[in-house]
Amino acid sequence: MKEVLVNLAYLVAASLFIFGLKNLSHPRTAVRGNLIGSVGMLIAVLVTLLDRRIVDLPLIIAGLVLGASIGMLLALRVQMTAMPQLVAIFNGLGGGASALVAGTALHEAVSRGTVPDTHLTTATVASGIIGAVTFFGSGVAFGKLQGLIRERPIRYSGEQVVKAAVFTVSLLLGALLVAGPDRIYLYWLMVGVASVLGVLLTIAIGGADMPVVIALLNSYSGLAAAATGFVLQNNALIISGSLVGASGIILTNLMCKAMNRSLLNVLFGGFGEVVSTEEDIYEGKVKATTPEEVALILEGARRVVIVPGYGMAVAQAQYAVRDLFNLLESRGVEVEFGIHPVAGRMPGHMNVLLAEVDIPYEKMKELEEINPTFDQTDVVIVIGANDVVNPSAQTDPKSPIAGMPVLEVWRAKTVVVIKRSLSPGFAGIPNPLFAMDNTLMLFADAKKAVQDIVNALKET
Repeated sequence: MKEVLVNLAYLVAASLFIFGLKNLSHPRTAVRGNLIGSVGMLIAVLVTLLDRRIVDLPLIIAGLVLGASIGMLLALRVQMTAMPQLVAIFNGLGGGASALVAGTALHEAVSRGTVPDTHLTTATVASGIIGAVTFFGSGVAFGKLQGLIRERPIRYSGEQVVKAAVFTVSLLLGALLVAGPDRIYLYWLMVGVASVLGVLLTIAIGGADMPVVIALLNSYSGLAAAATGFVLQNNALIISGSLVGASGIILTNLMCKAMNRSLLNVLFGGFGEVVSTEEDIYEGKVKATTPEEVALILEGARRVVIVPGYGMAVAQAQYAVRDLFNLLESRGVEVEFGIHPVAGRMPGHMNVLLAEVDIPYEKMKELEEINPTFDQTDVVIVIGANDVVNPSAQTDPKSPIAGMPVLEVWRAKTVVVIKRSLSPGFAGIPNPLFAMDNTLMLFADAKKAVQDIVNALKET
């Protein structure tokens, strides 16, 4: 009867996880989805603590208090612009915890004189390899996002052979552990080799691909948790880990499609490795403008589309953008936001920043929805975006971003690009948009530039 009640509670928790994920599919219901998922996890944790033999309950409570305190501190203090880094850390901690728990469970079983069967040992190996790759891969991703490690791919001769060799060694160590599960040292040696693999895999990926990497590492953390669930024979952990793994790989696939690239190309292509210099397309063709001139253009506009990019996040310009949005709307101008799926450093990065300043969700339009409207747009304001508005994706079949769906902002009557300089984006290529006849370049910090436009508009 007890086992039936436990599994029933796990079923309730799993149902809440699924409903939570469903609600996360839309910004309006995302908060509710988060709460539903949290309730499901609370139920799963409480049932597990009551059902299983607890070695040291005070120690577990102390860990819960410490972890909750750190989590709350991070949630309150981390800037929205640093949210991708926080997600990378969370992914890594999930994978690392799975590897440690699986190893500890194996050690405990061997210490009791119980030889784990092949099924459980194989799950332990999977948890160790995937968890270690996730932890150290996420660490490298955090370093790239935080600027501690070079954003460009770090490549070297024979790198694919090295990665394959390291992966093979980790698998061989895992196979030896399955054959002799009493040799605990093989597990930690395997984890060490897999850790090297995590570093090698992520360090060769450029900053432009970080949204895909974060989604993939999220999937890895779920798979590691599911494998650990098999080790512990915990249904809730298996279900929740599987949900995270599946949703992460689906999101990864969507991100790859948004860039018109395969996952293999993201992992091994070294996108953004070569930085192109400014070519003749800029010489004598770039037209600089001022906030006052932009304000005069906006004065006569009836429809404006704002395209945010990572530059808006870096400058923390979302509050100034909100002021511009409110001012234009108060004057009867139709204002919408064109959001590219991979703009920023993680999926939905721009949506999160705009929602933070209370921009209505219905004003945030996805690429497929906003592109057909650019022909009827008076002014497009591009704030800190580059590759996602680069026409080379459609006009140059040899471009690194050829075929990538982009926001076709050049079809508007006037395009204002707010950018510090003409430096290339993550793809390392020049952007012909900057030299087009209907493009004006406002060279300035995004936050200051938008605020200056707002002030100039108020004076007109």
